[in-house]
Amino acid sequence: MFYFSTRDKSITAKPSEAILNGIAADGGLNIPESFDSLKFDPRELQGMTNLEISERILAEFFTDFTEEEIKDCVRNAYAGRFPNDDIAPLTAVGDDFVMELYHGPTCAFKDVALLVLPQLMTRAMKKNDIKEKILILTATSGDTGSAALNGFADVEGTEIIVFYPKTGISVVQERQMTSCKGNNVHVCAVKGNFDDAQRGVKQIFANVGDTIPGVRLSSANSINIGRLAPQIAYYFKAYKDLMAMGRITCGEAVNFVVPTGNFGDILAGYFAKKMGLPVAKLICASNENDVLTEFFTTGSYKSKRPFHVTNSPSMDILVSSNLERLICMVCGHEKTKEYMTQLAQTGEYTLTADELTAIRTEFEAGCTDSTETLRTIRGVYEAHKYLIDTHTAVAWKVCQDRKQENDNGCVNVILSTASPYKFSGSVLEALTGEAVADTGFELMDRLHDMTGVPIPAALEKMKLTEPVHNNVVDKELMNRYVTEKGSK
Repeated sequence: MFYFSTRDKSITAKPSEAILNGIAADGGLNIPESFDSLKFDPRELQGMTNLEISERILAEFFTDFTEEEIKDCVRNAYAGRFPNDDIAPLTAVGDDFVMELYHGPTCAFKDVALLVLPQLMTRAMKKNDIKEKILILTATSGDTGSAALNGFADVEGTEIIVFYPKTGISVVQERQMTSCKGNNVHVCAVKGNFDDAQRGVKQIFANVGDTIPGVRLSSANSINIGRLAPQIAYYFKAYKDLMAMGRITCGEAVNFVVPTGNFGDILAGYFAKKMGLPVAKLICASNENDVLTEFFTTGSYKSKRPFHVTNSPSMDILVSSNLERLICMVCGHEKTKEYMTQLAQTGEYTLTADELTAIRTEFEAGCTDSTETLRTIRGVYEAHKYLIDTHTAVAWKVCQDRKQENDNGCVNVILSTASPYKFSGSVLEALTGEAVADTGFELMDRLHDMTGVPIPAALEKMKLTEPVHNNVVDKELMNRYVTEKGSK
């Protein structure tokens, strides 16, 4: 198995090289040369453990790792890091199912992949005889940062820098990052939004990567295939659970509804389908930053639009980097390079009618606003005594709207990407009808007192932490910060 750049098929990398590099040499993203060999018959799921599913997926994608290395990566990543072996429980809520992806150490879905990535990366370093220090450079809209810091803290041979927007994330999300300890971790707020931070990181990869002696840049964002591939496993795992519940028979197609920002989580679902998972539709759910809804509706991607700070901040994104992989798989490398050049120069591009038709056979999209998000949280709690966070609420609302307008009769699995306690202020506002200032940790106790839903142990511990990082930079000075920290 080799990986190609989305923008130039002649630029290739071995799996371990793709993990180390993060992105391709020309700024494109790495995609498998073909899905023809990446097959996983869902009939094989019966009898497999959750860890075995993850091992099988990673072995398919990273063929220059031995079977034993893959097993070590998975078991070292997950052992003792979740309350039990079911790292992604599937819960029936009304007529639909919610896949709870927030039971890891930072209470967000990013843990599933970012506990594995350091394991893959350290082994990839040895395979490629890398003597340089690997500097992990990441922009986060809230959850990737804390999960990446947790995964890479004190990992030998690595250093990590996380940039996050100074405003627009929750108090709990910020504290998870700024209180993270480790001899190799750096956290820095950016005066701007997530797109500013992500754009700055991409520019650093392009302009700074070869200028820091003894340092090699890589990424923990889902632009890194080593971060994306582990997420495929929980789509197969959800399908196995539905079969075990007797809700579907093997071969029956399922819808997955995914709250979407940078397009990595839902793209993992598309990869699962390409591997053979029976997926009817992948439904992309957005908040007021509805650039993806417009794209899947019209074929036009327009990033130059008002940026909204919402109560689902991890989705406050206007440039969804992983969409480039989908574009390449549908439109080819040359068109992808053309479209990405247009996006960089003008802020937009438009698919042909045939390209849009091809994409819409696989994907649908919908959006909702912050007011409806709060109503949805309250409605789900009142109807089912089930508590969801703001991002899950966006997906729930889009799912219910779609069932009224265009129901295909398939089982719906809604991906729940974060614990409601990470956004206690918004969830309390939803339940009480009164605006609540996000002061962080005392709000968890209020929410617990009201609902009786247990506070995750990892967040209980956060109450006792204090910030150890207080760096803030202008977006224009991110490269200087990286050069200074990376050179030490």
